[in-house]
Amino acid sequence: MSSPPHNSRKPNLLAVLLEDYFHVGAFNQLIQRGQWYRFESRYEQNTLVALDLLDQFKTRATFFVLGWIADQHPELVREVARRGHEIASRGYYNRNIHHMTPAEFRDDLARTREALERASGRRIVGHRASSPWRLHTDRWALEILAEEGYAYDTSVMLLGRVLHPEPGEALAHELKFDCRGTERTIWEFPVSTCNLLGWRLPVSGGNYFRQFPHRVMKRAVARWHAQYDAPFVMYFHVWELDRQQPRISGASPLQQLRHYRNLGKMWWVMEDYLSSYEFEPFAQYLQLETNCLSHESPQREIITLAAPAVAAAPEISSGQKPVTIVIPCFNEELILPYLDNTLRSVTEKLGRQHLLSFIFVDDCSTDGTWEALNRFFGARPNFRLLRHSRNRGVAAAIMTGIEHAETEIVCSMDCDCTYDPHELQHMIPLLTDEVDLVTASPYHALGQVRNVPPWRLTLSKGASFLYRLVLNQKLATYTSCFRVYRRSALARLKLAEGGFLGVAEMLGRLDLRGSKIVEYPTTLEVRLFGRSKMKLLRTILGHLKLLARLLLKRIGHSEAKDSTQTRPKTEKPAGNSATTGYRTAPVPAKKE
Repeated sequence: MSSPPHNSRKPNLLAVLLEDYFHVGAFNQLIQRGQWYRFESRYEQNTLVALDLLDQFKTRATFFVLGWIADQHPELVREVARRGHEIASRGYYNRNIHHMTPAEFRDDLARTREALERASGRRIVGHRASSPWRLHTDRWALEILAEEGYAYDTSVMLLGRVLHPEPGEALAHELKFDCRGTERTIWEFPVSTCNLLGWRLPVSGGNYFRQFPHRVMKRAVARWHAQYDAPFVMYFHVWELDRQQPRISGASPLQQLRHYRNLGKMWWVMEDYLSSYEFEPFAQYLQLETNCLSHESPQREIITLAAPAVAAAPEISSGQKPVTIVIPCFNEELILPYLDNTLRSVTEKLGRQHLLSFIFVDDCSTDGTWEALNRFFGARPNFRLLRHSRNRGVAAAIMTGIEHAETEIVCSMDCDCTYDPHELQHMIPLLTDEVDLVTASPYHALGQVRNVPPWRLTLSKGASFLYRLVLNQKLATYTSCFRVYRRSALARLKLAEGGFLGVAEMLGRLDLRGSKIVEYPTTLEVRLFGRSKMKLLRTILGHLKLLARLLLKRIGHSEAKDSTQTRPKTEKPAGNSATTGYRTAPVPAKKE
């Protein structure tokens, strides 16, 4: 390993990670990349705040930027470069290399570099991964970086008990690789750590600065400077300066602790370090030229996940069917920015085949939901806002929306988008002439469940099992609010339950009446914002009572039917059947 270039003063390198709160690696299993466009974007304002903070102390740093951000907002990347900071790679989607093959990692590097160079006009020579690397197990990734022409990396972090470390492994060093007979080199700048009784502990920024007392960390940093001549590597994320960012309640307690504890502390902590030490970009320390490209970067097709800011008016064709989407809301103020972005995409995509209208039913919310609904949707011509004078429950809100709908096809969806509303484009065609209800089914053999708490799955699957015993049609899921209805089939339906139980009651009453019900297998996601309104014990007891009522109704209906069949008939009506995907259930013939 080579030593770093000689420098007469103590060098300090500052990495600023340009990503948003929903991009972080801790949320990778919770938030799908295809959902990024739905979130309220805050990375622009947070980056400008970070730039102003660095300008205040006349500090230049290296900004490690996602390629996705460079394609979505190239002006922001150019502004960072214009203010004198280096632009380097953070990967395109912030993917963990342990979830990629070497070929995928190489392609990700190329795609990210193209996006960043296209946006900034600067040469990209540095890289930082989404999660820490270990030098021995992840050396293959460093070799690929060297082959692809990257000059340095700062992804390695030595944590915990390190047995038999190589001399200088925790400090900046140069690595050499034999790449098909050609020697390639790359500098590795490990994130700075300290040695405590043989254990490597981080002292370099980010989550560690927020979690541990500032006096302890600052003393450790001072000791590091007294012990080593190599450059000290410090970092922070731009979202760490934003204490007002949306809270993702679907994250685990550990994820929430890691991400949200002491948000905002990073501001005054970095003020202290920036006033105490001098920092510079990595490329400047290595004396690398990154100012301007001498040639145009190769152009690659930009694949964007963002929905349009304003959904374009769909082209109207004679084959379009009018459809109403009902969205019940109760204390959903936090989710509405996410829902707004989602519905813009839904309008743009489903509007090609359907004439869409939306009805929001505010179930007497006690927060700012009603005001936010008017702010986001009140002025749109195809949106209608209704409000209950008292809280009546989610099923009552759906029925209110159905009553006020002016179309025969009516859909209902959750405000929190735990089911992807884009799936309506596949569900609506299933509402054929003989079908009265199409319901989403995550428990179907072809359905999926992702990140949902075990207690909720146990309750929902247990309830579905009991409803299969009682009702005629043997479905996998009976409790989903994500449905497509024939309005005329529900016109005179009177529900005894107005809350979550009413959702199951609605299906049960249609089943006992002989309506045909079709399942559509889909994916159920965990709720990302806010909290579920469901009361566990009350819901369990309610389901048992509802099951008893439906069972009595079915028995009474069967006795009445047997009594009718004993009477002489003048003619025998034709019969038909409804296929549910599990078995065939009889349906009374329609009258001519």
